Amino acid sequence: MLQNFDEKNQKDNIPERLKHLRELMKSNSLDGFIIPRADFFQSEYVAECDERLAWLTGFTGSAGFACVLKQNSAVFVDGRYRIQVKLQVIDKFEIVHWPETTLTQWIAKNITSGTIGFDADLHTEHEIDELRKTLNSSKILFSPVENLIDIIWIDQPLKPKEPIFKHPLKFAGKSSKEKCIQISILLKISNQKNCVLTDPESIAWLLNIRGADVPHVPVAHSKAIISDLAKVDLFIDPIKLEKFSSKGLEHTTFWKPQSFNLHLENLNGITRVDPKKTPLSVVALLKKPMFSDDPCLLLKAMKNKVEISGAKKAHKRDATAMVEFLCWLDAQTPGMFTEIETVEKLEDLRRGIKYFKDISFETIAGSGANGAMAHYRVTSSSNRSVENGDLLLVDSGGQYLDGTTDITRTIPIGNVSKEKKHFFTRVLKGMIAISTLRFPSGTSGRDIDAIARIPLWEIGQDYNHGTGHGVGSYLSVHEGPQRISKASATPLAEGMIISNEPGFYLENNFGIRIENLLIVKKSVSKSKYIGKEMLEFETISLVPIDKRLIIKKLLDAEEIKWINSYHRKIQTEVSVEGQALNWLRKATSPL
Repeated sequence: MLQNFDEKNQKDNIPERLKHLRELMKSNSLDGFIIPRADFFQSEYVAECDERLAWLTGFTGSAGFACVLKQNSAVFVDGRYRIQVKLQVIDKFEIVHWPETTLTQWIAKNITSGTIGFDADLHTEHEIDELRKTLNSSKILFSPVENLIDIIWIDQPLKPKEPIFKHPLKFAGKSSKEKCIQISILLKISNQKNCVLTDPESIAWLLNIRGADVPHVPVAHSKAIISDLAKVDLFIDPIKLEKFSSKGLEHTTFWKPQSFNLHLENLNGITRVDPKKTPLSVVALLKKPMFSDDPCLLLKAMKNKVEISGAKKAHKRDATAMVEFLCWLDAQTPGMFTEIETVEKLEDLRRGIKYFKDISFETIAGSGANGAMAHYRVTSSSNRSVENGDLLLVDSGGQYLDGTTDITRTIPIGNVSKEKKHFFTRVLKGMIAISTLRFPSGTSGRDIDAIARIPLWEIGQDYNHGTGHGVGSYLSVHEGPQRISKASATPLAEGMIISNEPGFYLENNFGIRIENLLIVKKSVSKSKYIGKEMLEFETISLVPIDKRLIIKKLLDAEEIKWINSYHRKIQTEVSVEGQALNWLRKATSPL
């Protein structure tokens, strides 16, 4: 079993934990303490020992933070988690809608002076700089301190020590040495002697290594320094190297983690650090830091030919599991199966696929009102039977050696209302609009995000998450820097893999999301006039979209043409047998 259904929320102990934290704040002369949902590596997915926010507040979402003052305390979440947080957090905490209300606004509203403590290992230079800039009171200070949660969390889990392993060249497409030379050239051009890397995904990509220190993302917790001579110092627990051969990594020197700070202090010349990813504690040790983006990010995001080929093959294999799953789902009797059984069935079908290593995140299988939580995680206590008239939202993916998949389908259970079909069709129109888009080179995600929302905006509706996120190559299912989002200024570039997933959510009722993965590629102009270089998307997901939820008269001719063409492609490329084949033929018949 790759996913468990334990309840991570322990509300009964939270008042006592809050009391202990405030006692410790008092003994340290602090008026407040910030608790981010973060680890040293600024990862979205964290190890159990770094789940401090969940331990203190009960909130288990993948983004958010809390602040505890002497008298007040609050949990800050964005639009993805505003239903979930109300179910998980007790009334000892105020729920604050972020970024509409910022941390500094909330602090200034509740105290006029004092010192707010934070752990410099868990916050970046960028974050703390922004806090200090936006706080208008000179009587409120932010001060780095020892992590108070770690002091009072008596049974805090140990740090992970999972072994690392190589990611073969036949999947990576480029050797570690080649990648290091690319980075070294970038450093020389910028007159930088070294670059500090604290993002495990960047290190995994750079050295063609993988690990298992966090759930479902194959990375190892480590730190690295790469020089302008393409030499790498890797700081990693020796236990993780016991069965690892360094052949092919002759340009890499391995060090114990304890020597990292000393190396930082001894670096000469200008050292590059990413202000949005590097902990403040690291920056403080450098003689000549220069702030610039992690140089691995864009190179990692723009997949090479081998990675693109692998992604397409992984999606084709993954589609067989999804088709088998959807066939199974249609054979179930409403009210006679549950969300957990749904997750287990899909996981079981993926398990036997070639190159499968793990699920790429915990499967979201939300029926009825549970589907209205964008990042719902079914537990033994939240599990419900899937009933007639429900919409079932299933968002899932697999980690394969040659690619990472992520697919969302919304399925009608029995007879569903026309209202649900209406919203589904509008979400589908937005998804098709992105799928068929041609756009000039240099266009960023924020330039096109609105296009997916127009069908919903026309009726006064929207969704509280981005339209798409980057996806790694046997790495994180959420990979930057590219996104389709109001906040993303990164230009979309050839070779990037990105999701396309508009949605609609009606609290206490239902949720809808349709998601495919896309590859950015050059668009061949059919015009006789010379114009700008254009890009377009190629859809690599190969799973039918449920026609039973489509109101055909809401679609125009081009949208119907796209759906039929997409379904013909699935018929041609996805190989299944027996009942699943009969189901697939029906599911992909012309609209």
